[in-house]
Amino acid sequence: MSESEVTRDGVQHRVPGREALTGARSGRRRRRGEEAMVPDATFTSYYGKPVINSPVWEATDIAGYLFLGGLAGASSGLALAADLTGRRGVARVSKTGATAAILLSLAALVHDLGRPARFLNMLRVFKPTSPMSVGSWLLSAYAPAAIASAGTAWTGLFPAIGAAATGGAALLGSGVSTYTAALISDTAVPAWHDGYREMPFLFAGSSAAAAGGLALAAGPSAEAGLPRRLALAGAAVEVAASHALEHRLGMVAEPYSEGRSGTLVKAGEKVLLAGAAAAVAGRWKPWLGRVGGGLMVVSSALTRFGIFQAGMASADDPKYTVEPQRARLEQGRPGDHAPSEGERSPAPPG
Repeated sequence: MSESEVTRDGVQHRVPGREALTGARSGRRRRRGEEAMVPDATFTSYYGKPVINSPVWEATDIAGYLFLGGLAGASSGLALAADLTGRRGVARVSKTGATAAILLSLAALVHDLGRPARFLNMLRVFKPTSPMSVGSWLLSAYAPAAIASAGTAWTGLFPAIGAAATGGAALLGSGVSTYTAALISDTAVPAWHDGYREMPFLFAGSSAAAAGGLALAAGPSAEAGLPRRLALAGAAVEVAASHALEHRLGMVAEPYSEGRSGTLVKAGEKVLLAGAAAAVAGRWKPWLGRVGGGLMVVSSALTRFGIFQAGMASADDPKYTVEPQRARLEQGRPGDHAPSEGERSPAPPG
């Protein structure tokens, strides 16, 4: 039996009891007592394909670039503090480490880009709202300062220039060690983008732990107090930020604890805690301090590689893109939407 209803568009026919209710995704909310005639749809993408473009970055190049840039920037800050407190041995080791790390970092970046001209092209404009643009200029200004700081420390020539270079490298180094967190967060990759709040703190802590660890491992034992304090403080910040990120992201944080990426991240945390314990024991046994410092450098590398792999895993699995967007829509935030194919595809780092 059908019924008719007169509307502004004319006579509309309908059949009672034949309207299919699909729940919250039907366009209206079910009233209490209404039974869904069709189950809610479960999301699947086309043949299980990702719904965003996965980054085309090489793991060895870009994960190494993230690690080495952080080590370089934090080492410059430690070098300035060591100079100001009269720890010449730690200052020299940190300046040398910063120079070696930034040169290797730039080499990894250029290798991933394919040719040096592509990096130089990034300097044609300066866009404060672009982490890639800001990062390119940061690297271009920081590298000469770090090199000049190390050169004057080893030769003893031009001490005034060396002091200015050390100060400049320390100032720029704080940005070099953390801007990559903004760079990867400014993409559609779920595990990176959704962690934008904690990622800078995680990178800063990891960088500080690595810089302090390098000075502990290679610097004079008599001056180990300052780098030990920096390494332990960095370790505490890194662990706190990592746990806060995983707790807040919920399901999207699964790649940080599961699969290959989860293995790297958790291994990094375990090595970090072992390194911190050895660094503390180094107060009484200097050789343990050196071992602890080395472990903290290794831990920072594992963490950066783990974060990189976690992002790749979340980009490849469509559920990390769509399900959080669907949850936000159901919470009454209609402005959110799932990125379409190719939307906000990660740009090459710089």
